[in-house]
Amino acid sequence: MQVPSASPQRMFTFPSFRDVVAGLSVALILVPQAIAYADLAGLPPAQGLFAATLPLIIAAIFGSSPWLQTGPVAMTSILTLGALSAISAPFTAEYIGMAALLAFIVGLTRVLIGLVKAGHLVYLMSQPVLNGFTTAAALVILTTQAPAFFGVEAVSGNFFSRLLDVLLQPRLWSVPGMIFGSGALLVIIAGKRFHVLFPGILIAVVAGILLQSVYDCECKTVGSFPTDLPSFSWLLPWHRFGELLIPGIMIALVGFAEPAAIARTLAASSRRPWSASKEFIGQGAANIAAGVIGAFPVGGSFSRTMISHSAGATSRWSGALTGIMVLAFLPVANLMSTLPQPVLAAIIISAVYPLIKFGPLIQLTRTSRAQAMVAWATFLLTLILSPRIDLALLLGMGLGVVVHLWREMRINVSPSYTEHTLLLEPAGVLFFGSAQGLDETLVDELSKHPEAKELILDLRGLGRIDYTGALVIHRIALEAEQAGLAVKVIPGQPPQGERLLKRVFGNDSRRMLSV
Repeated sequence: MQVPSASPQRMFTFPSFRDVVAGLSVALILVPQAIAYADLAGLPPAQGLFAATLPLIIAAIFGSSPWLQTGPVAMTSILTLGALSAISAPFTAEYIGMAALLAFIVGLTRVLIGLVKAGHLVYLMSQPVLNGFTTAAALVILTTQAPAFFGVEAVSGNFFSRLLDVLLQPRLWSVPGMIFGSGALLVIIAGKRFHVLFPGILIAVVAGILLQSVYDCECKTVGSFPTDLPSFSWLLPWHRFGELLIPGIMIALVGFAEPAAIARTLAASSRRPWSASKEFIGQGAANIAAGVIGAFPVGGSFSRTMISHSAGATSRWSGALTGIMVLAFLPVANLMSTLPQPVLAAIIISAVYPLIKFGPLIQLTRTSRAQAMVAWATFLLTLILSPRIDLALLLGMGLGVVVHLWREMRINVSPSYTEHTLLLEPAGVLFFGSAQGLDETLVDELSKHPEAKELILDLRGLGRIDYTGALVIHRIALEAEQAGLAVKVIPGQPPQGERLLKRVFGNDSRRMLSV
């Protein structure tokens, strides 16, 4: 088998036939998805279609992965709803303006991260936090779609109130709506299992529109909406910038986790280069474009990327062509006006149910109780605080940091005593938070062995020593000498720890350090 070339992908070549096929394949499912995700974000259908045009073209120009498909995605949409619904009413002009500004902030954040080549930040988010958040967020999304699926009025509130409101009112369920939604869901799921390129979403949408037109099943429909082409405007509600800055940064980081994982996996399997920092720039530029055309934050889609890859896309042209094709569809987009809402709900449900993964959470409970606590706490916080799932994520990240610091502060010191010699072997990270543990262990051991004549501190088990840790070691050595003990300190690795100890010990280094 011939190994693909590792040369960088270029946009300034003609697209291949496979790129055209991939772009068309993705565009056929992106149009209904864009409308569905706009509704999930609390926005009109037009904003969803706008988000599926120019941002894709811009991402293809500046991005790194030849397969990554940008556009509206479920997780970014629910994060947008959570951030904006607390300060404005969905579907209003004010809300639409703030959604565009939020996209601009997301884009600016990602571009800045990419320019300073800090793409590695995507790896810093704790996996337990992501596991708990993603599963809970998917459940939250399902409850936002349950009213449309069952044909009842939507209510505000968190996951539990939304779920109970639907389940406790079976008399209000719409049988035609449930038939539409269930049929669409069955077609989409069966199509995915048959083949990744099977147009299940397209078939469900066309069938829904035709059946609604023929039988008038009294289901709520998308309704008519403007079909103008997107226009550029910098007239965003800049006075709300401060309110949206933190949510924008959160979406910029969290929303990048999925496209990063997709692009990294495909790059490894195809042996092609991939740059997280360059992808940050590409995704950032796409969101800036989304902001100036009045759309909302966009991200990378796993399902659409896999369709592009399976269709044989060979360059970033596939993503650009998807955006161009959706742009060409806008003048006739009102063909979607009679699409039943339950079919839109089915599209979103089919996209998010694979994100519900309790297996990793259960496995984590068996392997690490502390990390499992972080994951399950994030999970519950996301359900309770929904739709403000951005706050739940912040709290989960904070809890993860606290647990990490708590564990790092517990340094493990192994003492042993033989022939008037006290040996202390600390293991872990010796920093300002854990150094006190070494001091306390020494005091305890000296009280047990008052006849000790020599103290050996073997630091080879330490992974890192900071300045405070080095000062504590020096103080311990001086105090032990003043108590009449001969002191020997065995520096460990890495080498910079040894150099730090030499500088801190100064004139005492020759006498105390065993190098």
